[in-house]
Amino acid sequence: MVQKSEKIWFDGKLVPWDEANVHVLTHTLHYGAGVFEGIRAYQCTDGSSAVFRLEEHIERLLDSAHILNYTVPYTQDELVQACVDTLKVNKLPAAYIRPLIFVGDGVMGVHPGDNPIRVCIATWPWGAYLGAEALEKGIRIKTSTFTRHHVNVMMTKAKCCGNYVNSVLAKMEAVADGYHEALMLDTHGYVSEGSGENFFVVRHGEIETPPLTTVLGGITRDSIMILAKEMGLTIKEQFFTRDKVYIADEAFFTGTAAEITPIRELDRRQIGEGHAGPITKRFQQEFFKIVKGENPKYRHWLHQYAV
Repeated sequence: MVQKSEKIWFDGKLVPWDEANVHVLTHTLHYGAGVFEGIRAYQCTDGSSAVFRLEEHIERLLDSAHILNYTVPYTQDELVQACVDTLKVNKLPAAYIRPLIFVGDGVMGVHPGDNPIRVCIATWPWGAYLGAEALEKGIRIKTSTFTRHHVNVMMTKAKCCGNYVNSVLAKMEAVADGYHEALMLDTHGYVSEGSGENFFVVRHGEIETPPLTTVLGGITRDSIMILAKEMGLTIKEQFFTRDKVYIADEAFFTGTAAEITPIRELDRRQIGEGHAGPITKRFQQEFFKIVKGENPKYRHWLHQYAV
């Protein structure tokens, strides 16, 4: 359950949580043509607070809106500040941040006409997305019967609300079948991503991840790619099949919500030792050092604020 905060930033104003409402004929509610981000703020080891790669997230949010050809009435700097203001007013030293750009009510029909483009930002406390134990023990996943979007069916580089119907169906199927998460294949049958995470596999010390051709370019995924170079590791971006995952030594998801979550099983086949492997653990350790403000080299990834 989402834990209520006091205020939500809505069209330039901070309003009480229960008053951040829309009309039932809101266009995006009916047709799914909106864009959003998932962003995370952490409490650092020294007691300060910081949002991880806030500017990059807002840049991707606006890029997504541009792909949908929306004119957003706020600049990147204004939305960055709005995120910080919402964290501050809610007195949250650590939180999940959800900006949403959507089409308001007015014309009802597939074409949105001149309906207003509206923006809201909500913040609330949130722990480990797939459970605290998952970060160590890993999770069980299944290959979904639902295929990831083809690049000309949906705009796969936009973090678009409607794209996630695909994810909802895959996640519901996986949970109903007793798994934590789904692994989705692309339209050619190659491994793509999870319902809301990017995917990495490790075999004989070699790390691979699907190329950006058909997957959303995750901020955490990018962070892992950069970290790998510093750690002397090479990550190959290439297509691979699910049976390669079966015989992998390690596999893990990355994402703002999932952070770095190891995978212990795919389709009832144990992956490696059945828990977080050594390379996954190294990435976890370095990642959490960064978001907790313990690695000064990556201080530029942290947008600090005071509650």
